[in-house]
Amino acid sequence: MTRADTYYQAMLARDHRFDGQFFVGVKTTGIYCRPVCPAKPKRENVEFFPNHLAAEKAGYRPCLRCRPESAPMSPAWIGRSVLVKRAVKMLHEQNTLDFSEDEFAARFGVTARHLRRVFNEELGKTPKQLAADNRLNLARQLLTETSLAITEVAYASGFRSVRRFNDAFKTRFKRNPSGVRRVNTRTKKREGGLTLYLTYRPPYDFAGLLWIYRMHRVGNLEWFEGETMHRVVTYDGRSGMIAISDQPEQSRLKLEIDFPEPSAIYPIVANVRAMFDLDSDPVLIANILDEDAGLKKILKKNPGIRIASGWDAFEIAVGAILGQLVTVDFGRTLTADLIEMLGVDSGLVREGVAIKLFPTPEKIASSRLEGLRTTGKRKQTLIEFSRRVAAGEISLAGTQDVEAFIAAVRTVPGIGPWTANYMALRVLRHADAFPGTDLILARAQDLHGKDCVEKMSPWRGYVAALFWREYALTLKKKREKA
Repeated sequence: MTRADTYYQAMLARDHRFDGQFFVGVKTTGIYCRPVCPAKPKRENVEFFPNHLAAEKAGYRPCLRCRPESAPMSPAWIGRSVLVKRAVKMLHEQNTLDFSEDEFAARFGVTARHLRRVFNEELGKTPKQLAADNRLNLARQLLTETSLAITEVAYASGFRSVRRFNDAFKTRFKRNPSGVRRVNTRTKKREGGLTLYLTYRPPYDFAGLLWIYRMHRVGNLEWFEGETMHRVVTYDGRSGMIAISDQPEQSRLKLEIDFPEPSAIYPIVANVRAMFDLDSDPVLIANILDEDAGLKKILKKNPGIRIASGWDAFEIAVGAILGQLVTVDFGRTLTADLIEMLGVDSGLVREGVAIKLFPTPEKIASSRLEGLRTTGKRKQTLIEFSRRVAAGEISLAGTQDVEAFIAAVRTVPGIGPWTANYMALRVLRHADAFPGTDLILARAQDLHGKDCVEKMSPWRGYVAALFWREYALTLKKKREKA
């Protein structure tokens, strides 16, 4: 059976494990679909593409029924070269369409002209065109899933002109925004906010991620009600709340957003996708980890393992420093105390308590941290780390070179291999980071062997996540008995 035959069978089965892995171009209609689309065209009438860009480059337009823009992204970044892959990932972090291509290209050490050329060669679009596509994809989701006015959808999608938005939308989707809204009348309404749905490929260990986020809760900025995670978020000096829960039957997360500014929707959605590792490919990961009998056994108990990170890179890094050589519970307490000491009022109240925001790097760098119940050495480490982040000497951007990041943070007095590699895994979300000196991971390596871990490169981060999931509680119980 050829790969195309396999894809066609997956399409007929509407198998969510293949969602976003390939797209189906229907020759008779000129549209392309996700493999989970209800439509079932004949085999001779379809061709398959590795990503949506390839389908559009071939002249197909996205399906209005299954909405290809809502599929999970490919686990490997789109593009052949490292440069394009890193740039594509960073485009998802752009908060506006009006960014400077010169400044954007300079982040990768090339000129805007060179970056446009390699993008056109590999993807058929420039960085700016791809950024616009990302925004228009969100716009169509907002039109079909929410009751936001078209003007609000335009601003939420990064457009400063409704006319410009209408023109760009019609060019991409061959239909006016109002026409797309009429196609789907099942708009979701909710008092005080809106609801969106973010897809993933099953299996998906939502319970495991929720357990980790409970353990590392960030002060009063995060709280949990049953199987729902709540979080206070900020954007451009304004604050709001989000809630995330799982809908496994539909292979998607439910994201409820209560925020006063529509332009915050795009970065919120992008951050939730990253925080919950929604674009991971569990089949790919399982195929690699299954090569080791020991890993295969524990993966069978914990299918759909994902890498946990957090909402904000600086928050995670500070938590890692405060969590050195203390229990998880006490590290969480220190983080909450730091927020109460230096955080500013968010303007939000929960159960009668005013919620403070996480302090900025500048605020921590200028403080002596008096009253924080940790060692003087650790205080100095936190202050110096914050100073370097504030000065731009240390970047927390996920697209940077990981080894350079580890080397930079290790020059901060008090930051050793564990903290640096832990930050690489959770701050940068680097799939191959493995903080091997971690107590639980070290014990797991004793059980499985270091060679077992090394053979899993470049997916060692998922091995770390699997070990934590499997051994955290058993190790704790053994320590309590000892």
